[in-house]
Amino acid sequence: MMSRVNPSEPSDPSPAPAPAPAPASTPASAPASAMRASDADRDRVADRLREALAEGRITPEEHAERIDVVYAAKTYAELEPVLSDLPGGHAPPAPRVRLDKDLDGDLDRDPAGDPGLRLPAPEKHAASIVAVFSGADRRGRWLVEPSTTVSCLFGGAELDFRQAVLSQREVTLNVTCVFGGVDITVPPGVRLVNSVSAVFGGVDLPDDDTTDPDAPVIRITGMVLFGGVSASRREAGSSSRADRRRERHDRHRALRDLQREVHERHREDMTDMRELHDERREHLRRLRESRRRHC
Repeated sequence: MMSRVNPSEPSDPSPAPAPAPAPASTPASAPASAMRASDADRDRVADRLREALAEGRITPEEHAERIDVVYAAKTYAELEPVLSDLPGGHAPPAPRVRLDKDLDGDLDRDPAGDPGLRLPAPEKHAASIVAVFSGADRRGRWLVEPSTTVSCLFGGAELDFRQAVLSQREVTLNVTCVFGGVDITVPPGVRLVNSVSAVFGGVDLPDDDTTDPDAPVIRITGMVLFGGVSASRREAGSSSRADRRRERHDRHRALRDLQREVHERHREDMTDMRELHDERREHLRRLRESRRRHC
């Protein structure tokens, strides 16, 4: 039975509320190949092309053409064909993991710009590096303790700080090197301070490239005997593996030349000492003969 409307009651003049608009559909996430490539991604592909050129896999003309494609690419899909016929196959996005608290409670954001992703936690190592008749290295994303001891005896150590995480703004490397060498690589913006005592050796550090008073500092202390400490400043991924091998070979050759020069100098000093000893003996013999004649 229908209800009747009382004519004495005024009707409601307000219109009925409009229905709420349906929520806009969330677009599906883009595939990985459609993601925008960063400058670091393009540099990684360019490094692999330089390695392929050094290995003879591609010609200089092909290398020039592919480099043009690399630096004009905007997405990973445009980078993948450049390496499709080379070992390794594709150029995937740089591996990243979910956010996690760092040792100091801060968040290490991914340099690619994704606020929800970060680089892996730095790898912990012992605070001492020893190379005796051998070699040792530290590279990648490793945690640098406030004080690290490097000991080399007829050996060499390579320390790459370009992706390292400093536990504090200023860290110390205490180097003891005897007939050996220590090679250090730092990124731009890191200050190196030399406090090493060198005996028949040397320390070669690059000039400061920053005036920031709060710049990270690596202080190098200790003693070098018949050896050397060499440091260079280079961006991460700025050189290929073949370039690094050539640089390492050149540094080792320079160290061998230095050791040979020190050995030659030592031999000359010993020869001078023997000659001086012979001259003294001859002088004493003449004095004895002169005394006999006057007696």
